[in-house]
Amino acid sequence: MIRAFQPALCGLLVWASAGWAQRPSEADATAAIERTREKALAYTRSLPDFMCTEVIHRYQENRPAVGAIGRTWVNPTTKWLPTDKLTVKLSFFQQKEEHKLIAIDDKTTDRNYTELTGGIGAGEFGGTLQGMFDPASQTAFRWESWKNVRKHRIAIYAYRVEAAHSRYAVINGAPGHTHQAIVGFHGTLETDSETGELLHFTYVADEIPADVKLDKVSTAVEYDFADVGGRTFLLPARSQTMIQSPEVSVRCDTEFRQYAKFSSDSIIKFGDGK
Repeated sequence: MIRAFQPALCGLLVWASAGWAQRPSEADATAAIERTREKALAYTRSLPDFMCTEVIHRYQENRPAVGAIGRTWVNPTTKWLPTDKLTVKLSFFQQKEEHKLIAIDDKTTDRNYTELTGGIGAGEFGGTLQGMFDPASQTAFRWESWKNVRKHRIAIYAYRVEAAHSRYAVINGAPGHTHQAIVGFHGTLETDSETGELLHFTYVADEIPADVKLDKVSTAVEYDFADVGGRTFLLPARSQTMIQSPEVSVRCDTEFRQYAKFSSDSIIKFGDGK
């Protein structure tokens, strides 16, 4: 079982006046990060109480994984074998999230989400913000490049958090028999240069101790706009996590669907999509 904080919404402001090929000055890049820090740390307070459905397709591979490089997560020669499909009710209430497992392979279940073996995660809507933007994390940011996506100029930043200042926990093993460690991590941020909105986010665990028995843990998340109670928010739309151990590698493809205003009696539908 892998449990760690995961991506949440943040933004990096960049100067719209900069030319497509022009590198921002160090002062401008630093100012953008500091403005973003305030916005990112306030993110969870800005979210309404809401619910959504997580649909998680989990796979196992029959040969070592390549790992995460940019957006390339899967070795094209690898044959991924489906293991199961999880349907999860995610509730975000009073700035805290809760995961309730509803179905496995479209069959209702009363099993506890946190007791599942295999790749699972939590903290998608706030944990990473604290882990990355809290001044105590001493995160190093570096502007990398520009690119064009749907006629929008996107700024790409690399970042790194050292283990001594990290809150990122990787956990391996069945409940009651786990190995865990706090590790450093690094990744990239892709942001809209006009709005500062986060469009894509990755993080990769660094130097996982041998006793945890994991070689690699990598996650990528993409964001999109979703309606929650008549208001539009930029929220996670899909993610992919790769977990590689000496014996096996696991891939989890997650979609976040059916965002809605929080209600304790809301019904989650499953079995109507793949």
